[in-house]
Amino acid sequence: MKSARLVSILLLLQTRGRMTAAELAAELEVSVRTVYRDVEALGAAGVPLYGDAGHAGGYRLLDGYRTRLTGLTTDEAEALFLAGAPGPAAELGLGSVLAAAQLKVRAALPRELREHADRVSGRFHLDAPGWYAEAAEAPYLPAVADAVWNSRVLHVLYRRWAEPTDVQRRLEPYGLVLKAGRWYVVAGPGPRTFRVDQILELATSDEEFTRPDDFDLAAYWTRYQRDFHDRLYRGEALVRLAPGTTLPRAVRVDGHADEEGWTVARVPIESVERAHGEFLGLGAAVEVLEPAGLRSMIAATVAELAERYGNSRASGGD
Repeated sequence: MKSARLVSILLLLQTRGRMTAAELAAELEVSVRTVYRDVEALGAAGVPLYGDAGHAGGYRLLDGYRTRLTGLTTDEAEALFLAGAPGPAAELGLGSVLAAAQLKVRAALPRELREHADRVSGRFHLDAPGWYAEAAEAPYLPAVADAVWNSRVLHVLYRRWAEPTDVQRRLEPYGLVLKAGRWYVVAGPGPRTFRVDQILELATSDEEFTRPDDFDLAAYWTRYQRDFHDRLYRGEALVRLAPGTTLPRAVRVDGHADEEGWTVARVPIESVERAHGEFLGLGAAVEVLEPAGLRSMIAATVAELAERYGNSRASGGD
């Protein structure tokens, strides 16, 4: 670890210029005394590093000195693929690895490109999960990621929606996908898709598997999403929408509105029960025309609400 720390000190001074021992210690999460010893070791190795005393003092490299060493490790190179997503990198156990990789890459850039990279990182931030989605706790995510890297078989207790809900599964993890704040593992045989946060127990093994040469994770995920959509929305509703009303998945029957500005559209639905709640949420801005069962269900709910609120028992009433 000391050699890695010496490289980090060298790269920090190269990219940031003058830094005090306290600043270096805070950056590396070590004591100031450790920094003193490391600086002495760098000097003994011939690095042209010197310190200035006083209020504006600190350590810096001799002007013009620049190391060509970037020293990217395999793990750091892999972490660079998550450079735009420090949160997911940390969840995979690669947070510190990503930070080290970014520092080394930044040190290797010319000053003008380094300044541009700093502007980009200061102006763009990726936050994938939705506003109202609760964070999904996935305690076994690092172990799953490790199995993906090393092609190791996993034995898990998995919770699914159908009965029996808790089942034992043997997984050959081909890859991980982050979608809307949730991690999914694509695993053989099959392959099939599993939510990592639904893994209740996990046991690693030394058994290795061979990932199919023709397996393409991105292509699989595209097909999976399309098939999921087709399986999910097996029904269809015909609705009228008030002016200015939008509805996800709605496709206009024609491009014309009536004299009041209402339009007719077809909407894929998962089930009558689901659509009942979704359309009620739009209030008077939508009218269901078909199917008849959905229209009748909404009409019955509206009648019940009208009766309930017509006989108001709110305090203060006459």
